[in-house]
Amino acid sequence: MREAGGEDLAGARPRVGVSSCLLGEEVRFNGGHKRYRFLTDELAPYVDWVPYCPEVEIGLGTPREPIRLTAAGRLVNRGGTMDHTAAMTALPMPAELDGYVFKAKSPSCGIRAIPRYRDDGTPADHQISADHGGRGLYAGRVLDRFPLLAAEDEGRLNDAGLREAFTERIFAAARLRALLGGPWEARQLVEFHAGHKLQLLAHDPARYRSAGRIVAAAGTAPRDSTAAGYRDVFLAAMASPVTRGRNANALLHAYSRIGRELDRARREDLVGRIEAYRRGEEPLSVPVALLAHYASSGEWPWLAEQTFLAPFPAGLRLRHSV
Repeated sequence: MREAGGEDLAGARPRVGVSSCLLGEEVRFNGGHKRYRFLTDELAPYVDWVPYCPEVEIGLGTPREPIRLTAAGRLVNRGGTMDHTAAMTALPMPAELDGYVFKAKSPSCGIRAIPRYRDDGTPADHQISADHGGRGLYAGRVLDRFPLLAAEDEGRLNDAGLREAFTERIFAAARLRALLGGPWEARQLVEFHAGHKLQLLAHDPARYRSAGRIVAAAGTAPRDSTAAGYRDVFLAAMASPVTRGRNANALLHAYSRIGRELDRARREDLVGRIEAYRRGEEPLSVPVALLAHYASSGEWPWLAEQTFLAPFPAGLRLRHSV
């Protein structure tokens, strides 16, 4: 996929915010780190990290007294003698990120189920649920400012499905940023949308159609509103989890574009593989590999351009979980 003044969008490198300790930096309260090897050993060759430790940025030393969130949402030291809330809320927000990996269970960087405490240090009776808050103070500000940002913590990235979904989202966001971050024409947005058709259908068919309406009006609508509108719908679609059924439907859509030009044996084999995937008998990588093989022949340029076939670098070896 080549767009935006000749830039290779398929090779766009995600810019990913990350809690510094997860990359092995010794910035933890105890002077240690929490290096997470998926980030440092597997993902690092393909992304540009933007490491950040908000506790260090507000001037807390290493090592330091642990901090915690109060029931009222204040960020204080364990002894309750210092309030760091104002300093933490004054930190600048990141810019131009495609995703963020936060440190789990941190009162500043956690994104789920962070405990609150009374002034006497005992756990508060009422904890904010993971679905309605429970975030660390800094992470909460980032996610309130960028609600469509792909964000996870290292604990959840141990789940193969969540790891794959996060990785897919950051690479999709990077391609979109590479396009809209420079001079672009309506034709290029049309090509971008067409190249992501199967991927968007696998995530959110309704938003795929909504994005298509924005693209259709791109030649006459204001440039800024077109870019903002498409970005929001595209990122929201990618945030919708894929399902086995929607993946199978996207695969069948690809089959419908090339099936007439395949002989009977190849048609039956491809459809059989797709349905076996739908039933959970084969991984997604099997029918995708078949489609990628046909795309490599050069006979179907539309298929060859589909990001669905290679949503992230093959070296990450992630395409098996859904």
